[in-house]
Amino acid sequence: MSLKEAEQELVEVVGRKYVLSSRTDLALYECDAETLDLALPDLVVLPASTDEVSSVVKIANKYKIPITPRGAGTGLSGGATTVTGGISLPLTRMTRILSIDPDEMTAHVEPGVTNIGVSRAVHKHGLYFAPDPSSQVASTIGGNLAENAGGAHTLKYGMTTRHVLGLRMVLSDGSIATFGGPWRSSIGLDLTGVVVGSEGTLGVVTEVWLRLTPEAQSVETMLAYFPDLESGGDAVSRIIAAGIIPAAMEMIDRLSLTCVEQSLHLGLNLDAGALLIVEVDGPRAGIEIQRKEVERIVFEKNALEVKWAHDAKERASIWKARKSAFGALGRIAPNAYVLDGVIPRSRLKEAIQEIAQIGAKYKLPISNIYHAGDGNLHPALLYHRDDDDEVRAVLLAAKEILEMCVNLGGTLSGEHGIGIEKLAEMPFAFTEEELNAMRSLRACFDPDGLCNPGKLVPAPKTCGESGMRPLLRHRLSAC
Repeated sequence: MSLKEAEQELVEVVGRKYVLSSRTDLALYECDAETLDLALPDLVVLPASTDEVSSVVKIANKYKIPITPRGAGTGLSGGATTVTGGISLPLTRMTRILSIDPDEMTAHVEPGVTNIGVSRAVHKHGLYFAPDPSSQVASTIGGNLAENAGGAHTLKYGMTTRHVLGLRMVLSDGSIATFGGPWRSSIGLDLTGVVVGSEGTLGVVTEVWLRLTPEAQSVETMLAYFPDLESGGDAVSRIIAAGIIPAAMEMIDRLSLTCVEQSLHLGLNLDAGALLIVEVDGPRAGIEIQRKEVERIVFEKNALEVKWAHDAKERASIWKARKSAFGALGRIAPNAYVLDGVIPRSRLKEAIQEIAQIGAKYKLPISNIYHAGDGNLHPALLYHRDDDDEVRAVLLAAKEILEMCVNLGGTLSGEHGIGIEKLAEMPFAFTEEELNAMRSLRACFDPDGLCNPGKLVPAPKTCGESGMRPLLRHRLSAC
């Protein structure tokens, strides 16, 4: 009864068109790009402004209905999946760029603006938004902020948190708070930094002030082939050791390379065991020196072939090979479980070898795609979701890979977040005292636990946790 009453009040706020409750409509919001975990929301509400979000949250608080904020649904950790039901709150109608200040190099935007949309809007000023996840054409600023997204150019330019100056957020009681603003302040607690990466568990962000980056004078992009991943990994470590900080260093293995070539026919070398992309940018005066040094190092580390992009079109073709890799894996299996562990660059070779051993142990094909420059691994475990044995193998293999990352001196996530996917693995990286501190912070913002419950920080019981919808991972007892 309370859900029906809430629905009527929500219709008064956003209109009948923007409150969805039919099973067909709800099914469109049952997961994000992490498709193993499915859970239907009870309602989907699409607000168009900060005031509407505030009113929606007040109604949810009144009836104690959980709220799960949602961007474009490109996340890979189940962060937008309504694992306790309640309201799915897509912010995709909030797409305004509120202001651009080219002199201060800032933009004030709503959370539904796409990542690439910001860069396109400020390009005429010689600026862009530096974080560039592979999903940047579709992923939204709100989602980037929630997961602290990175991308290929994180190595030089840093994660989303480095590019957020302030934000406006609706708290769990419907009140509106502003942290930071159009300029960086060192006064008081850095609550902006607390919210970035909190995966919607502290409130609903409705406006963001972004730091923009000047476009580089010169960009040089290299594609190099290696006989194996280990040789490519050695080259990555050697380039950094030489004092060069490329804008990006990305690597894909033979399986991924083959799928991309068969899908897109880019003329890639199918005899190679690994493909490495290195991009250097900056003032024209220093780029030629960096280019020569990078080329010398990759040949020293047994590169089979090196190609440099001659123009923007060739550069786009090289990046297409990397950014299309996950989609191309559909040629092998209909489902991919994409991990997001981080290891020290110096231990990349060990990680590559151990992932191969884990894949063999569980008889799973694993595609390896790396933000190699900052040690961010994206092994994609390929499987069929309707095969329980394969799903169980995927979950067990994923757990071992994440534990390996922590044991090598790394951590559980570089940019995809924890969501539901890595919830059970959080004790690998944090003590119970540290997790309790996170729970206490979360309770300060959201005392009733209504903001994206069941995500990021595990409750004392994670499997079949009270109030959670039944998930496939729980049924197969993998956590």
